[in-house]
Amino acid sequence: MADFVQNPRAALDRLLADKGIDYARLSQVIGRNPAYIQQYIKRGSPRRLAEQDRARIAAYLGVSEAMLGGPVQRVAAPARVRGPGMILVPKLAIGASAGAGASIDGEPVEGEVAFDPKWLRDLGADPRALSIIRVEGDSMAPTLDDGDDILVDGGDAAARLRDGIYVLRMDDVLMVKRIARAPGQGRISVISDNPHYRSWDDLPMAAIQLVGRVVWTGRRVR
Repeated sequence: MADFVQNPRAALDRLLADKGIDYARLSQVIGRNPAYIQQYIKRGSPRRLAEQDRARIAAYLGVSEAMLGGPVQRVAAPARVRGPGMILVPKLAIGASAGAGASIDGEPVEGEVAFDPKWLRDLGADPRALSIIRVEGDSMAPTLDDGDDILVDGGDAAARLRDGIYVLRMDDVLMVKRIARAPGQGRISVISDNPHYRSWDDLPMAAIQLVGRVVWTGRRVR
C-alpha cells in the first residue's frame, strides 16, 4: 500500500491492469483525449493529475484519492450501503452549474448511493462510469431545478453523442445543458431550457468537453 501512495502512476497503472480497463477508456471517463492517461503514466505528462480528474478517477475505480497522489480524504468516510448485487454509485462534492457558471473545484467523493443493477441496465447506463452530482442554478428549469441530484453516465459522452442533457465543460466551467446537433458536420447547440438564460445556437464540438450524459434525476418534494 505504501508503494501506491509514493508512486501514484504505478498505482494507477496497476489498478487499471487489475480491473481490465485500458488507458483510452479511463481518459474518456474523465473527458480527456484518448492518449491522456497513457501519457500521464508512461511519460509523466502532466506531472500530477488535476484535482477534478483525480476525484473522478478515484470514484470510478472505487479507491481513495490518496492512492492516486491526493491528500488524505478531507471528509469523513460515508457509511457504505450494502445489499445483494447492489451498485454503489459515488456522489461527488461537485456542483454542475445550471445558472451563470461555477468553477471546477475538484471536491472529493462525499458519499455513495446504492442502485439496483437491473434498474441501471434498463436506463442503458454503464455502472462502471456513473456518478451523482448536484445541479446549481435554474437555467435548466423546469427540467432540472437548483439542488437536484443528477445521475451522470461518463461512458456516454462524445463518442455516442445524440440530442439530450449532458454535463459538460465550457470555458473552464462545469455546466449541465441540453445538447442538440446543429446543421453542419461537427456543430452543436448548447441550450438552456429556461428561456431567461443564454443558449449557444451553433458551436464547433471543440468548444466544449463532454463529461457524460444525464440519465436520471432525483429531487426533494418541495
